[in-house]
Amino acid sequence: MQTWAPVDVPRIAGSGPPLRLHDTATGRVRPTAPGRTALMYVCGITPYDATHLGHAATYLAFDLVNRVWRDLGHDVHYVQNVTDIDDPLLERATRDQDDWVVLGMRETALFREDMEALRVIPPRQFVGAVEAMGEIAELVGKLLAQGAAYRVDDAECPDVYFDSGVTGHFGYESNYDEATMTELSRERGGDPDRPGKRRALDPLLWRTARPGEPSWESDLGPGRPGWHVECAAIALNRLGPRIDLNGGGSDLIFPHHECSAAHAEAFTGVHPFAGHYTHTGMIGLDGAKMSKSRGNLVFVSKLRAQDVDPNAVRVALLAGHYRTDRAWTDDLLGRAAERLARWREAVALDAAPAADDLVLRMRTHLADDLDTPAALAAVDAWAAGTLERRGRDASAPRLVRDALDGLLGVVL
Repeated sequence: MQTWAPVDVPRIAGSGPPLRLHDTATGRVRPTAPGRTALMYVCGITPYDATHLGHAATYLAFDLVNRVWRDLGHDVHYVQNVTDIDDPLLERATRDQDDWVVLGMRETALFREDMEALRVIPPRQFVGAVEAMGEIAELVGKLLAQGAAYRVDDAECPDVYFDSGVTGHFGYESNYDEATMTELSRERGGDPDRPGKRRALDPLLWRTARPGEPSWESDLGPGRPGWHVECAAIALNRLGPRIDLNGGGSDLIFPHHECSAAHAEAFTGVHPFAGHYTHTGMIGLDGAKMSKSRGNLVFVSKLRAQDVDPNAVRVALLAGHYRTDRAWTDDLLGRAAERLARWREAVALDAAPAADDLVLRMRTHLADDLDTPAALAAVDAWAAGTLERRGRDASAPRLVRDALDGLLGVVL
């Protein structure tokens, strides 16, 4: 699948502290420890609607991880999927009397445009579930052969399920108790109440073909994959059995990340699948989380159509900490635009106070679990000092421009 245009990231002299990130599995902020190549998998969209600001906040957070690792000298192998076949996509296509393939292609194209406008560094590999169908089916077959999966005793729909008890670690990533996992499974596309399963929490691996639904031929028989195994197959085949970071929104903690990690670990025997499981908070509007089911969405594409500066959108979302559930308001966007105007006024001067300390503070704040509010405040302080006192360092404005661009993805 085609990704979006590459982003030119300025190289800034020097380096900052190693990146420390919150890990959901341990509940602690811990140092990341990638090798020369950092391996990152971030779960992508199900393309049945446009990119809203909740999506944007998530991908901006992991864009910062990408930028910080690059600033530290790592090559970053970043993979992202697109769930271009799943129940929500089919349901939306049916509701709107649309072709599900066309709907998925259209919304994926819009997502690429939104990410490019927000200057998100594209993944090295951007992989749709449909194009990965063969490798997904192959993984399911291997899990069956290993005894980690089974078919339910159902003559009409002998679907394949994963045995959640095989690894001995199921639940370690979310740390939820069984009652919570069962309820979340029920709310988020699982079927804990289906008869014939070994355990209520066993997730679907392969859905046998139903009349009127798209399906693919495979050694498993015609059908299509469950949601979680898609990410396991795509990540394993491109990044290997152990990655540095598995990321996404906090609504993916369970069942999606718990189950996809369990699939990978059952197949490879390597535990844990990811060194860090890192999750972003939810963006709210009108007192509730932005979601397609509620319809309380602010779309990136609509803001772009209103000629809103994508840099202002970026700054507005970075004004809150990535792990914090927070609200989107017009006032937040207005304050971001004012911030940008002050920064642009400051860097437009021929000379300014030295900016080396500012760059160090930005790096230090970002290394501390992506503390963007503190990083933005440091830029505010430099800009205020510059506009009040000016300075004599002719190289400072360019250095600040490059640091904001390279570390925060904000173009002045």
